[in-house]
Amino acid sequence: MPQPRIAVVGGGCRSSCFCYLSWYHQCVPKIRRGGFVFLARKGDHSPHHVHVYRDGHLVVKWDLDSWLPMKGKANARILRLVKQLQKEGAL
Repeated sequence: MPQPRIAVVGGGCRSSCFCYLSWYHQCVPKIRRGGFVFLARKGDHSPHHVHVYRDGHLVVKWDLDSWLPMKGKANARILRLVKQLQKEGAL
């Protein structure tokens, strides 16, 4: 089954936000870095994780606690960007 595309959802969101699945309708902050979009919602289910998209498709869902992929694969560039975003306090 193909991965769902990221859908921009307007209406109820006051600021620019991304809904990572068009049917989910949960607005989360988007962080664009290095050609990727990183989404990590505070208060989301455990473990603490980040969704990483490129060209509208999920690349990896990364567990920030155990530092392992939950779905997909992360290359060295993605891991470097995730570390940088964590250091900045963005994730």
